[in-house]
Amino acid sequence: MSVIRHVGLKTINGPIIVLDNIKNASFDELVKIHVENGTTRQGKIVQIDGERVVVQVFEGTQNLSLENTKIHFTGKPLEIPLSTEMLGRVFNGSGKAIDGLEDIFADTYRDINGSAINPISRSYPRNFIQTGISSIDSLTTLIRGQKLPIFSEAGLPHNKLAVQIVKHAQISGNAGGDNNFCIVFAAMGVKNDVADYFKTKFEESGALNRVVMFLNLSNDPIIERILTPRCALTAAEYLAFEKGMHVLVILTDMTSYAEAVREFSSSKGEIPGRKGYPGYLYSDLAQIYERAGIVKYSKGSVTQIPILTMPNGDITNPVPDLTGYITEGQIVLSKELNKNGIYPPVAILPSLSRLMKDGIGQGFTRHDHKDLASQLFASYAKVHEIRALASVIGEEELSKTDKAYINFGKLFELKFLNQKDYENRSIEQTLNLGWSLLALLPKEELDRIDAKLIEDFYGKVKVI
Repeated sequence: MSVIRHVGLKTINGPIIVLDNIKNASFDELVKIHVENGTTRQGKIVQIDGERVVVQVFEGTQNLSLENTKIHFTGKPLEIPLSTEMLGRVFNGSGKAIDGLEDIFADTYRDINGSAINPISRSYPRNFIQTGISSIDSLTTLIRGQKLPIFSEAGLPHNKLAVQIVKHAQISGNAGGDNNFCIVFAAMGVKNDVADYFKTKFEESGALNRVVMFLNLSNDPIIERILTPRCALTAAEYLAFEKGMHVLVILTDMTSYAEAVREFSSSKGEIPGRKGYPGYLYSDLAQIYERAGIVKYSKGSVTQIPILTMPNGDITNPVPDLTGYITEGQIVLSKELNKNGIYPPVAILPSLSRLMKDGIGQGFTRHDHKDLASQLFASYAKVHEIRALASVIGEEELSKTDKAYINFGKLFELKFLNQKDYENRSIEQTLNLGWSLLALLPKEELDRIDAKLIEDFYGKVKVI
């Protein structure tokens, strides 16, 4: 392919530059920008109107000259080098090593936009990923190949929860051994102290050896923020579908990503939609989330946990709203539980995992898991009803059964939801803890559980 070079720019506007009289350019084509001071920056074509092209500059447009800037059109999209050497390494949002070590020796290069997976070639997600967190493993189970977001708010410990998942997550029964499971962690728009927190915690726990980290800091260009999840998912797809690994991708914070998309859209002069976000935010998020899954005839899988902070706790904000449409459930963190000292503050009632039913039970977790989860959920929902009643008539006026529910609710939050960040509970420990709590309720209240399971487990598991 012939190399196209161009000297001079028409306009510079924020992170974008506009060029005229450009022929045979391609959408998403990688562009190299040679600055007067001898440095080189990268960009990509984001809009083509006849012979006019709009280029998104990754490193920003400071010090660019309208007359003397030289543009080199490469004829190919942005690609990143890939290798199993990425494990244990730290990269910036565009895939360049920032850990002080040499660049990786690449086995191959891949377009960061990925390739669409043919729906026919997808396999249905099965088998759960154990996070070591009771509230997630038992009631909002993460299934291998699923995309299950965490909805949080400013001030809630979602970063701490992300670190805990990275440290303790493993495939059910550790299928395939430790070397067959890895994590791709991408942080977008985080402050320097938060980035240092992630790196330090991963190093201290020894988890960094199985983690590929992509860090985009708050003072980095917003364009790099838009590239970060795409680079991370490209690495994940390579490890999963070419190296046969089971990859868990954690993306935090998707709200920072969406705000970068909004800012870039505004700089292009596009008509804003709801809350100022562009009308294509849904399809943009879908391009990221739909890169999770299992492909037939491939040993590996890509599972996603996107983390997003809801502005002012508003779950109807476009980012959580659209995320909920695309993904398969959500884990919602509660400000009230956090205020009461419960960690992790997972709000059970608004949380769900839509694929949970097909990845638990006999052959996956334990044969009593489905019934137990259903009963715990129903009983905790009744606790909320009785608490509301008690706030009106007073707790001393409640019936004996209602008081049993109040006691169950307190211990459910203190013993089941609440756990130390270093505590790694097996699914066996979690289910036994659930049965121990249900023993606080009268047997006749357990209307979601098969009679045979009640006979086998009720009152016979003593954990608390």
